[in-house]
Amino acid sequence: MSWYELLNEMIDMRSFSNLWFWIALAVMWSTTSHWVLGVPFDMVMRAARHEGQAQDDLEAVVRANINRLLYISGVSGLWLLGLGFFFFTVLIMLGFVYDVQLAQAVFCLLFPLSMVGLMSLNTARRIRDEGLAGPALRKRLTRHRIWVQVLGMVAIFMTTIWGIYQNLTVNVPNNFRHLGQLSHVEQPIGDDRGRTRGL
Repeated sequence: MSWYELLNEMIDMRSFSNLWFWIALAVMWSTTSHWVLGVPFDMVMRAARHEGQAQDDLEAVVRANINRLLYISGVSGLWLLGLGFFFFTVLIMLGFVYDVQLAQAVFCLLFPLSMVGLMSLNTARRIRDEGLAGPALRKRLTRHRIWVQVLGMVAIFMTTIWGIYQNLTVNVPNNFRHLGQLSHVEQPIGDDRGRTRGL
């Protein structure tokens, strides 16, 4: 394989046949399920085992992150929502109307991630409104992580099915076209046989 072929494979615009896309998908969901509201989940597990200072550190980090998240949503939430709708509308039009595979791949990556963002915002509001701390806080963070993992499994499954479909539609039509040509060639032979029999 030449350097040009290697470079072309690495930046292949047919994203679903590119290994780097699937690596990015796996890394993205692994990272997303590990960081819960910006807090690494091993910090939650350590607080559950040792409590004391570990629990105080967890509550401090969670409080700082949810305050930042809720402040951003309160100040520029409508702008972010509008830009998000515009961005995903462009991706849907390019990907599923004009059949641009790169746009389809970006949509499959970022749309579920936006759902995680909305889930995180809802969890942050519930933690602040209910004043959760101690075991209740750890339970809420764990439940949020479980739902993120469920969403991730569904997103990976749907992306895999769509990627297989796209790869088949790229490669199979040539075979179908070849079969169509064979059937077209064979049809006059059948007609000639029928005429021969009729004679």
